[in-house]
Amino acid sequence: MSFDTEIIPVLTKSGCNSGACHGAAAGRGGFHLSLLGADPALDYEAIVQALEGRRINLAHPERSLILLKASEQIEHGGDVALESDGPGFEKVLHWLRLGAQRGPERHLVTLDVSPTKHLVEGVPSEVPLRVVAKFSDGAEEDVTAWTLFHAADPGSVEIDQSHRARVLRRGQHVIVARFLDQVRPIQIVAPLSDGPINLQDEHRVNFIDHEVLRVLEDLRVPVSPAATDSVWLRRVSLDLTGRLPEPAETEEFLRSKATDKRPELVDSLLRSEAFADYWTMRFSRLLRIHSLPNDHEGVRAYGEWLRTCIRNEIPLNVMATELLTATGDSHVIGAANFARMVGDARDHAELVGQFFLGARLGCANCHNHPLDKWTQDDYHGLAAVFARMDRGRDVRFLPRGDVTNLRTNQPAIPRIPGERDLPVDGDHRFAVADWLTSGQNQYFAKATVNRLWRTMFGRGLVEPTDDLRDTNPATHPALLNQLAEDFIVNGYQIRKTLRIIALSSTYGRQDGPVAGNESDDRFYSHAFRRRLEPEVLMDAIADVTGVHGEYQERPAGTRAVQIVDVLQPSPSLDLLGRCSLAEGCDETVVVSEGLATKLHLLNGELVNARVASPSGRLHRLIDEGKSDDIIIHDFYLRAFCCPPSKEELTDWGQRMADSDPLEHNRKREDFVWSLLNSRKFLENR
Repeated sequence: MSFDTEIIPVLTKSGCNSGACHGAAAGRGGFHLSLLGADPALDYEAIVQALEGRRINLAHPERSLILLKASEQIEHGGDVALESDGPGFEKVLHWLRLGAQRGPERHLVTLDVSPTKHLVEGVPSEVPLRVVAKFSDGAEEDVTAWTLFHAADPGSVEIDQSHRARVLRRGQHVIVARFLDQVRPIQIVAPLSDGPINLQDEHRVNFIDHEVLRVLEDLRVPVSPAATDSVWLRRVSLDLTGRLPEPAETEEFLRSKATDKRPELVDSLLRSEAFADYWTMRFSRLLRIHSLPNDHEGVRAYGEWLRTCIRNEIPLNVMATELLTATGDSHVIGAANFARMVGDARDHAELVGQFFLGARLGCANCHNHPLDKWTQDDYHGLAAVFARMDRGRDVRFLPRGDVTNLRTNQPAIPRIPGERDLPVDGDHRFAVADWLTSGQNQYFAKATVNRLWRTMFGRGLVEPTDDLRDTNPATHPALLNQLAEDFIVNGYQIRKTLRIIALSSTYGRQDGPVAGNESDDRFYSHAFRRRLEPEVLMDAIADVTGVHGEYQERPAGTRAVQIVDVLQPSPSLDLLGRCSLAEGCDETVVVSEGLATKLHLLNGELVNARVASPSGRLHRLIDEGKSDDIIIHDFYLRAFCCPPSKEELTDWGQRMADSDPLEHNRKREDFVWSLLNSRKFLENR
């Protein structure tokens, strides 16, 4: 028998080598196994050789401690892991009777699960699961009984002892199947309604619409109608530039009858300086750009480099190579600051994984990633590539430096994750850059387009956006692949992907649900309401009130989205929930809607001082003698990108009317305050 491929699966299935048991970093009760059997040699030594072999009894195999404790025949700190009359117990006992040898050298080659995707007609339903393993010695075995199955939502799917998935709720469900070091996702879809729906007549602009509608048909979910021009205009302007359009731009767009007015607007937004500002800010958060103690020049140079790249449409793969390989004076060479945004080689590797791969490599620091292919050797090997970096002002690659591989307690061998080891000596940053930006690398393009999609829709095709892995599948896998392929074909240009998304019918739907899609929170049958980001909200308030924010050491008129440094002092941005370095500045950070934020908007100076400012837009209009109707119309266009309805105009006019000039002005201020605190203003729909 093979200990590595026959006994390890028994230990994993029974939970013996889980993180909650002997697979914990320090083990349990003096008995330490590798997490989920990642290191069979260590496990064999711990069971057979450690403590002079006390855990096994070859003379009387059935009396071996490994069996007696696991079956609770003698005191055991945990639950019963192996029933004394169960197949796992019998398998281990048979191995002991054969002499407890490690056995022939063989390893798992491929793992096939069935079904990989299955559509059930209703709930509850049962789906039989089967797993077949192919080994290096040519053997092919049904290993279903020794496969560990885990439902992402145990309340929706239960796995019984006969390896059948019982689907209890409608929706799209994922089951993760693990055998040895390989994991596979199984997707089960239970339509959200009983009767089929026909979406063939729905408008399609590009491949996004085809794929989204195909999934919605499988789920039997109807779609909401298209958003109005005013809603779409506000949405796309905020998503592409972080700015509200000017009233004149809004009125011109709403008046136009041209059939190509939406493509023309999108192209105009993509060419704008506001686009460069906004996407510089977005990428700066992902890259963790921040000032260092007593050094503000580095962040200035870094921000200028980033903005220049985005404004000049430098392909993202070119930017990636420069970020990974740049050296020199960081006050002059902006990209060299990439290495300075982290404290050491391990943080450097984790930032590379998060930003370029959309992967949480840090999970492989202490043990192999339990749900992905990344190993400790991958993690520490990538860190070794950056171990020789001098992260001072003059960024240099040094002749020596290493990190310790926690698995071996030896200096880590430089490595391209998941691929191959590299020579111990030499600068391998260029090799890593080539691997990352290769068209064959499935991660770089997917991670990028997934983040672009999240910006435009409020959630990624994969969530969280920095956790791309087979066992966390996209809601629309085929669409993610098509977007990534299109991104590569179009030369890694973010504008081209954003244009495709912005002009799709999927993006252009209204946020209001219709009967049958009320519970949809991820399949894009309607738009999702999203809270404006702190920087965007600050600028929107400034644009509507005509009173811009003031930021320390920044020129007058600076917009919040132009602030690259997250450590730039701004109490208002902090109260609105601005990303901090402690949060990692990833897009999964939820915009704050806490009590402090709400009180700041309701009672703080952020809104009140701007509304009441004598130099603000409201009081300028009052001083010019503008009527209430004109004031209402102007602020509606600025805040909501639409004129007020007749009913709204009449209602506000009645509320604001007062014979006392001072009270009249207070009511006008209350009107503007009400707009700025409405959900319609605070959200992008």
